[in-house]
Amino acid sequence: MKPSLYGLTFEQLVRWLEESGHKKSRALQVWDWLYRKRVTEFSAMEDVRPELRQLLEERHEIQTMAEHTRQESVDGTVKFLFRLRDGNLIETVLMRHKFGLSVCVTTQVGCNIGCSFCASGLLAKSRDLSAGEIVEQIMNVQLHLDRAGRGERVSHVVVMGIGEPFDNYSNLLDFLAVIKDAKGLAIGPRHITVSTSGLADKIKQFADDDPGVNLAISLHAPNDELRTRIMKINRAIPIGKLLQAIDYYLERTKRRITIEYILLRDINDRSEHALELAELIGSRRPLVNVNLIPYNPVDEHSQYQRSSKEAIDGFYDTLKKQGVSCSVRLEHGTDIDAACGQLRSKQIQASS
Repeated sequence: MKPSLYGLTFEQLVRWLEESGHKKSRALQVWDWLYRKRVTEFSAMEDVRPELRQLLEERHEIQTMAEHTRQESVDGTVKFLFRLRDGNLIETVLMRHKFGLSVCVTTQVGCNIGCSFCASGLLAKSRDLSAGEIVEQIMNVQLHLDRAGRGERVSHVVVMGIGEPFDNYSNLLDFLAVIKDAKGLAIGPRHITVSTSGLADKIKQFADDDPGVNLAISLHAPNDELRTRIMKINRAIPIGKLLQAIDYYLERTKRRITIEYILLRDINDRSEHALELAELIGSRRPLVNVNLIPYNPVDEHSQYQRSSKEAIDGFYDTLKKQGVSCSVRLEHGTDIDAACGQLRSKQIQASS
């Protein structure tokens, strides 16, 4: 199977074309057709020389996935289920905000992190997505918007879909390079957020590589005992080791991070948990924002329920009184399969 042309960064495209006897200006032409004019067939690249179009078609494809299912919410959220060429299914979500249109992308087929509350981990990881397959999710959503004819564009990206992005690190970096490129989609680094469950070594490497985007850490518990209960990754990377990596990142980049904290009724949502979390953050307060996430129940994880509004408000108020910057995530798509991985899991179960 030929790889997607979306998987090449501009520098990689230039290098490949120059090795094939073509000028850098040809790469600019191809790039413009891909990301500005957004064609999906090489034959549509009208001013590209025929021999170059032939080379592109011989070595690459543009589209390598097809829409399998689409769910649309009353709040404008759209969840796409895409079928890859090997038959695997992945999810991508379009969300509407006051500040623009955000797309949540998937980086792996399945997930091995094993968070006990998460629908993504119901099916083990079978493979990483290529950089092209991650970029193509953005392009397919943008093409969906183009067909609507309202002149809308994807302005923000969150790498928070199925899979652990830092477990697919090199493809993640190539994806970020493609979508940030000013000659193409030109999505600003501050409009991109990558979320990790806490791979400490990769957090440090991310600080060193510094692609300039935002970083979010899925913490979900203020102590090792509780975090190990709900996130098995904590056995290998306990909170102390994770905090060391966070400190390295903060010192290296001087940028704020987000701590993601999903609220589970009577498990991690009490005031004493909020106080413990505030103490854990400690002197890092100026560079940390806590994002409180109301839980979307998953049938297979019936032991977890959404925290009450009173508990969410109380947790928020306790953090604020402790001087911790925090927010409650605005919910999207609650009338459809809102939980990450939920639609994919249902489709696979229904077909098996």
